[in-house]
Amino acid sequence: MRTRDFDYRLPQELIASRPAADRAASRMLVLHRGSGRIEHRMFRELPEFLRAGDLVVLNDTRVIPARVITDDGKVELLCLDRISPLEWRCLVRPGKRMKPGRTVEVGGITGEVVEVFDNGDRLLRWSAPVDLDRHGRLALPHYMGRDDEPADRERYQTVYACAEGAIAAPTAGLHFTPEMLARLDHAFLTLHVGVGTFRPVKAEWPEDHVMHSERFELGAETARRVNAAGRVVAVGTTVTRVLEAVGQRSAVSGQRVPQGEHKGETDIFIRPPFKFRAVDVLLTNFHLPMSTLLMLVSAFGGREAVLDAYREAVAECYRFFSYGDCMLVV
Repeated sequence: MRTRDFDYRLPQELIASRPAADRAASRMLVLHRGSGRIEHRMFRELPEFLRAGDLVVLNDTRVIPARVITDDGKVELLCLDRISPLEWRCLVRPGKRMKPGRTVEVGGITGEVVEVFDNGDRLLRWSAPVDLDRHGRLALPHYMGRDDEPADRERYQTVYACAEGAIAAPTAGLHFTPEMLARLDHAFLTLHVGVGTFRPVKAEWPEDHVMHSERFELGAETARRVNAAGRVVAVGTTVTRVLEAVGQRSAVSGQRVPQGEHKGETDIFIRPPFKFRAVDVLLTNFHLPMSTLLMLVSAFGGREAVLDAYREAVAECYRFFSYGDCMLVV
């Protein structure tokens, strides 16, 4: 398949630039994989599609205000990874002049470029810790067409976010409320969503696209519960990527993931065809045309069925992308 095989038409007015007033009030398109049947429901009806023994797995990463503008307003830094309180791996714009030895200031604190990586990222070393809560801003996706606002500090986080380190939110989880979580048997893992979530697939053939690695952690108790579950319901593509990346290592028949704790980085690229070992049901938002996320959903639900569902979502005026509605693939 070519990258263009995952394209679809989306009117600009269906892109959600702001969240709905109520997290759980989102619409939910339900795609039945076996038949291709589509239902139009509300997110609050999610429990109707779950069975006894199902385990809902969520990503508890917390978005940090990673976008920083230098004091002189000339350079934008996107903190990809805080290696230590004084060292950041950054995406820098404009980057041409940001060579080793170049310095910038944020909040009066000096940062020096000490290394330029092969992919253009920079390693900055600061003279003192920079307070991101004070000087940073959320790196909202470009398609929202706006800078972050105070309300985004709460709404661009899941209600269960706790492990700091993501640049972007695991958006399928934005629909959940504490009341909804209390009704479901659930467990957590962590994947810190990185800059790769914003990068389009520019290659003609998907296999030529280079994925960005993202840090993850899957605890031993969550692994045990995943293996004991009747069905695993992945909340989002990030959860799916962790479970399937770890699951590929499992050599035990009937075991979704190896037992024990798993930590590391993954650059797994899930696209058709793909044999899923761990995930049985997927809850996800609607994704950009020709994106790696849409390819993952297509691998799970079938490309033609998923694109048919997207066309119906457009016809029914669903809200798309991070602050938009959701899709349940069962």
